[in-house]
Amino acid sequence: MVWKWDYTWQEVLPKLFGVLHVTIGATVAGFLLALVLGLVLALGRRSKNRILSGLAGGVVEFVRLTPLLVQLYFIYFVMPEIGLTLSAFAAGVLGLGIHYAAYISEVYRAGIDSVSKGQWEATTALNFSKRQMWQSIILPQAIRPVVPVLGNYLIVMFKETPYLSAIGLMEMVGTAKEIGAETFRYMEPMTLVGIFFLILSYAASLLVKRVERKIDLNRLGERTKSAAEG
Repeated sequence: MVWKWDYTWQEVLPKLFGVLHVTIGATVAGFLLALVLGLVLALGRRSKNRILSGLAGGVVEFVRLTPLLVQLYFIYFVMPEIGLTLSAFAAGVLGLGIHYAAYISEVYRAGIDSVSKGQWEATTALNFSKRQMWQSIILPQAIRPVVPVLGNYLIVMFKETPYLSAIGLMEMVGTAKEIGAETFRYMEPMTLVGIFFLILSYAASLLVKRVERKIDLNRLGERTKSAAEG
């Protein structure tokens, strides 16, 4: 038989399930880091301080114009030479977080720019502090419309976790390659890895669409309420 079921059940699936948490964990941790760093970069680029704004813009452009793999190599192999040594998992999370923070910062900027001028003026009229303004008025309105885009970046990040095998982190694709090298059979491990990524990515896309629909319904409810009050 072309497909060996005993090999699949006894060799491939146990090892892939054994590293599934590594792939998911690196994705979730990297995405959370990207959300925080992306917001910092977005606010930095909007700063009235030209030095801070220029520095944030330079970081975003540098990260976006260099490959993720080069960034991972730099974090894992070069940084130890200057005294900062990280585990493969920590380096992978840091690399994913920094790389996608540059893209997510632009998403945040678009969301912030979409907030109407009247909302900014209202915070000034109500004498809100900057913290109150951003925390209570601007960010909730800026982030809500871009949640679907952020969800798409989460899926893309998940599909790019195979790069982490280049720095020694044995996630699903790296483990599949190792199984194939040991047994000289690549069909089963690589096919199953592809199916795993397909199922998990599809499930995540359904979740993103569900969140998007919920946001749209909330917007419709708010508009209906405002119209009724008016």
